[in-house]
Amino acid sequence: MGQVTEKAYAKINLGLDVIRRRPDGYHEVKMIMQTVDIFDILTIKKTEKTGISLMVGDAELPCDKNNLIYKAAEAVMSEYELPGGVEITLEKNIPIAAGMAGGSSDAAAVYRGMNRLFNLNMSLSDMQKMGVKIGADVPYCIMGGTALSEGIGEVLSALSAPPDAYLVVAKPDIDVSTKFVYENLHADTLQYHPDIDGMVAALKERSLTGITDRLGNVLETVTEKNYPVIAQIKQLMKENGAENALMSGSGPTVFGICRTQAEAEAAYEILKGKQLAKQLFVTKFALPEYTPCNPA
Repeated sequence: MGQVTEKAYAKINLGLDVIRRRPDGYHEVKMIMQTVDIFDILTIKKTEKTGISLMVGDAELPCDKNNLIYKAAEAVMSEYELPGGVEITLEKNIPIAAGMAGGSSDAAAVYRGMNRLFNLNMSLSDMQKMGVKIGADVPYCIMGGTALSEGIGEVLSALSAPPDAYLVVAKPDIDVSTKFVYENLHADTLQYHPDIDGMVAALKERSLTGITDRLGNVLETVTEKNYPVIAQIKQLMKENGAENALMSGSGPTVFGICRTQAEAEAAYEILKGKQLAKQLFVTKFALPEYTPCNPA
């Protein structure tokens, strides 16, 4: 096998709570992560020439060690002392700097792809231990699906998948710094915390209403205040077919959960007409990359 192709799925947060800021500066979180059917495509090819060659198409991304794809490939090649090199081509579809873990998901696809390409027999745990060294979201992205994420994001528990639904996803034409959001979040004085445990129970019951009623993200307290367009998009989604809407991660992407494709497409058309988002999608939840064992 000379090359492999891997899909790198975007994620949303059905719930995101920040418990506290730790003495080391990291934030302790409690989140529910969910992959959605928006994905980048990575092609990884063996080469006789040593080193890593990365091509990112039209995306405005670095092609060197500043890219998580490069870091992941470098980590695998070093750990297993692989001969030759790899050529990696990225077809970018996930919005950049959007709160959808696009970079982490691309890195995760590299671990999975190189595992197959070089017959390394790495377990899910092996890949996750390597992945956390380059990013807290990478271990989740290697696994995919529905998961409770705790610690700084690296402590993962597989959860029951949500029932089928349609999503309208909107990324406004702004860039949000994750560092800025966390630096301006006052975790010790938050007045509201999403019901993460209730969300876990709703997922187990496969109750879409139980899920949409509990959507919550404490980072909205920072991002919405600085970027009012996020609240505008959420309101439009809820007025046009979405059961509820939420910002994903540190933003600025917003998603609305709809029961039918027609409702999601109606919300899409309204948002398109208002020109509040640069990138718009109608999509669904995605299945995990790895089948979870005994999900909660």
